[in-house]
Amino acid sequence: MDDPDRTRQSLVARLRDPHDAEAWAEFVEIYSPLVYGTLRRRGLQDADAADVAQEVLRTVFRSMNEFQTRGRTGAFRAWLACIVRTRLADHADRRKRQTVGSGDTACQELLEDQPARDDDEELLEQEYRKCLFQWAAKQVRGEFHDSTWQAFWQTYVEGKESRHVAAALGMSVEAVYMARSRVLARLKKKTAEVEG
Repeated sequence: MDDPDRTRQSLVARLRDPHDAEAWAEFVEIYSPLVYGTLRRRGLQDADAADVAQEVLRTVFRSMNEFQTRGRTGAFRAWLACIVRTRLADHADRRKRQTVGSGDTACQELLEDQPARDDDEELLEQEYRKCLFQWAAKQVRGEFHDSTWQAFWQTYVEGKESRHVAAALGMSVEAVYMARSRVLARLKKKTAEVEG
């Protein structure tokens, strides 16, 4: 478990130091699936999404000192969404130069299904929340007894009724509520460490 006396800085602030390997490893663990998932939802195939995601992460690494929050909430994700859009456009430009369009219906449908640029930040924000939750859950899972974790997971993630979960786990309904509350509080604390 983390040392509670250690001074916490936001992950984004720590990324300004290119030698902070722990911060960069944490960043890649959280944001790589986020960027990849966003690119997949924009229609890229697996290999292309992985390549473009690597380009996005390299750009963040090279440009981190240029990033400024100016006190805005969500500024980093907006900046990241801009980088994703730029790298996605670069990828599309490379693809245009490499191949001639087929004009078939599948290609036309793919183009029509692409979200508008205004949707990029919202899409990235949704992916971010999902990836951050998954990362935090993975980080804190070992801190709880299985019954506590199952009470949380089944009620919060799977949406099962507390009374059914309580019966299945041999717990009282109140114990299920307490377990859920404890895990949620820990998850919020873990995500706050990243978000600063």
